[in-house]
Amino acid sequence: MINEVDHYSRDALLSITPVALSTYANAVGWERQETYREHSDIYAGENLPEIIAPRTDRLGDYASVVAELIQMFAQVKHQDESSVYQSLLTTDRDVIRLRTGDKEKGNLPLDQGVDLINGAHDMLKSVACSLRNPKMVYRAGAHQSARDLLSRVRLGHTERGSHVITLVMPVLPPPTPIMFPDDSGPVLPIERLLTVQLMKALFAVRSATEEAVSGGANSFREAVEDGVSANLCEALVQIIDSSDTLDVNVTWASNQPNELLNQTAFFSRADLPILRSAARSFREYSPKPDIRLYGYVRLLTRRPEEEDGTIRLNTMVDNKNISVTAMLERQDYEQAVQAHRDKALAILSGDLERIGQRWQLLNAQFEGVLRDEE
Repeated sequence: MINEVDHYSRDALLSITPVALSTYANAVGWERQETYREHSDIYAGENLPEIIAPRTDRLGDYASVVAELIQMFAQVKHQDESSVYQSLLTTDRDVIRLRTGDKEKGNLPLDQGVDLINGAHDMLKSVACSLRNPKMVYRAGAHQSARDLLSRVRLGHTERGSHVITLVMPVLPPPTPIMFPDDSGPVLPIERLLTVQLMKALFAVRSATEEAVSGGANSFREAVEDGVSANLCEALVQIIDSSDTLDVNVTWASNQPNELLNQTAFFSRADLPILRSAARSFREYSPKPDIRLYGYVRLLTRRPEEEDGTIRLNTMVDNKNISVTAMLERQDYEQAVQAHRDKALAILSGDLERIGQRWQLLNAQFEGVLRDEE
């Protein structure tokens, strides 16, 4: 028998999961009737032929069974088998679609294609990092858990209509049933949490950008908890700068229903100045843990009844002269006093954080001084 499915490799057919087959069958109108042998089920439906669907992909003829079911689904749905295959491939996966502007119909310049792929990767990576701990800025290494999750995302087939790339999420398991009466509901798998967080973050960026146009000074900072960061803004800039527009939406896996609306987050070149400014502000205001500062002690303050004291250090951060306040324990404070008398370059370490308009070094420690000869 020769049909369209024969053009797919065995590996391609094996990529269709048993969950996808059963979910698709239920969506079309089939219902599970009874068990067939040890690892399959019989499905039947009104005015539908009876089918047998496997519950595991460990069967020796699994690929052949998938091919036969695709052919049956195509006949019932009056669709070509390639369309059915693509639907099955994403039945238990969320599919993220990124559509960019179409400057040159039919062709995408190579540089723009690279920017689109790299920007999509960085966009998703920044959101994956925010799942664990929302921050203004993420270091280049990112979290190991975020890298592991991102490594399982696949680049799907391109689609017609301007320039569209698809990001296919890892397979989503069926919803876990509630085990105990006091459970609030099924726990979402991490793969779905990532997709939800992505759209939540993109809509937050969209809202913050519009508020910034109207003078909302804190709109982006308030969106950090929603997954907005310097990294996300910079990823969007990379994509939009080369393609003028960007629309992002998701087709949600049908085996993991959700109540989210199928809305589209949209951006244009007009958003670029605000996104760039937001990214710069995030990096400027972002806390800098485990930093070492070199500078001169300019102010010393300690009450007579206290042992600890406060100093102000003139130093440089990101090639900018800043003044940093630090509270030091007695021994460290006395060393700072001596460094001030000697006009020596002091070395302090700690966690640098901007509070309001002032920089403070938390958990500060005095590490020593640099003499002129050093």
